[in-house]
Amino acid sequence: MKGFLEDANYSIGLLDEGATLADVIDNCIYEHTHTGKRAFYVGDLGKLVKKNIQWQNVMAPIKPFYPVKCNSTPGVLEILGTLGIGFACSSKSEMALVQDLGISPENIIYTNPCKQASQIKYAAKAGINIMTCDNDIELKKIARSHPNAKLLLHIATEDITADEEMNMKFGTTLKNCRHLMECAKEFGIQIVGVKFHVSNTCKELQTYIHAISDARCVFDMAVNHVIRPLLDIYFPKESGVNVIAEPGCYYVSSAFTLAVNIIAKKTECDKLLPSGVEQTRNDDEPVFTYYINDGVYGSFASKLSEKLNTIPEVHKKYKEDEPLFTSSLWGPSCDELDQIVENCLLPELSVGDWLIFDNMGSGTLGEQSTFNDYQRPLIYYMMSFSDWDEMQDAGITSDTMKNFFFVPSCIQLSSEDRFSTAA
Repeated sequence: MKGFLEDANYSIGLLDEGATLADVIDNCIYEHTHTGKRAFYVGDLGKLVKKNIQWQNVMAPIKPFYPVKCNSTPGVLEILGTLGIGFACSSKSEMALVQDLGISPENIIYTNPCKQASQIKYAAKAGINIMTCDNDIELKKIARSHPNAKLLLHIATEDITADEEMNMKFGTTLKNCRHLMECAKEFGIQIVGVKFHVSNTCKELQTYIHAISDARCVFDMAVNHVIRPLLDIYFPKESGVNVIAEPGCYYVSSAFTLAVNIIAKKTECDKLLPSGVEQTRNDDEPVFTYYINDGVYGSFASKLSEKLNTIPEVHKKYKEDEPLFTSSLWGPSCDELDQIVENCLLPELSVGDWLIFDNMGSGTLGEQSTFNDYQRPLIYYMMSFSDWDEMQDAGITSDTMKNFFFVPSCIQLSSEDRFSTAA
């Protein structure tokens, strides 16, 4: 069945209308408290369905190609595959992963800007023709290994704001596009479109305006909610140009919640606090440092290159008037880079308590390090019956029910329950 792996080692809990995400988290924590306090995710796959409905309502002319590196867990890929979404792959392993879902080669794009020749040959053998290119050396390499390739010229965008450091950039200039077109003609390679990338941290509207305008310029050279009106201007329906997008965070970020356990604690009465904190505390107030069983060498890997876009919530109940203390959170590696949260206000916690991070579905569930005997968090998938009905409307038949099971509103998990996991 397209969209579902035959041997996928996971299942999805169907929640009745009385059960909530909080219920699932509570019961998973209850189970882990008795069997070993391992970090875990709860993935609400129904949110993927809702995001796709929203996309179709607002951005219907634009076909989404999901970047697999954003979150490559089997539940996510199979749900998106069933919804008819395309996939943007950056490696041979990612291409093979989505091929196993039964996705046709026409719905796969090879997007790595620096491709290995062997992986280009793999794409050619698999019939994956569409790939990106931003320089003549890469173009020649593609021509040698994949003569039937259809290229998207990757153009650079000006998406660096004043408070961001300059990162390694990919993409060619408008000026160089004509040269690349001439090279492509010389080597007999088709250029069929234009690609640009804007960081999900970029909030500058002008970046999108410039990028879409530049893309129009490239088409003019040789290729015969702010975004939608611009597309109507630069690429109207009668132009015959198909517009695609790579919405990664959009689909998966809010769908996953991470639960971590406090494994160690330190108490200090140090006056050297982050700026702005000294004025809000008494000198004799303690400062707490907590170590959790996940860190930057695992689920918080994106913290090494960007700001954390979620704040921790305390799982245990505490009184509204309970005092809050300056706290910091660190991963289990004892590495100086393994700081998750530099400064936050929390009630005093104990070893064994749990913290919850939401919006953890993007950039956290790919290949992860085994640093310091790190154990990958377990993944529990869930979906409401209303979302399941939406999935059926999208074309899923009862044959796929093998991946689903009913979870009643009064959930009490035990080791025999099939609220299955993907490690």
